[in-house]
Amino acid sequence: MARFKHVARKLRLAHATKSNSPVPVWVVIKTNRRIRFNVRRRHWRVSKLKV
Repeated sequence: MARFKHVARKLRLAHATKSNSPVPVWVVIKTNRRIRFNVRRRHWRVSKLKV
């Protein structure tokens, strides 16, 4: 990918990076283990972003 990125692309990549994190432990405890893991988790090799 080019070094210079357009602002819109950079924002989309930043959002994808932030949303790729696991569910915090306190959320698992608070929901009584109903929410155990992030369903929308993405692996960088398996699924590609349409950016």
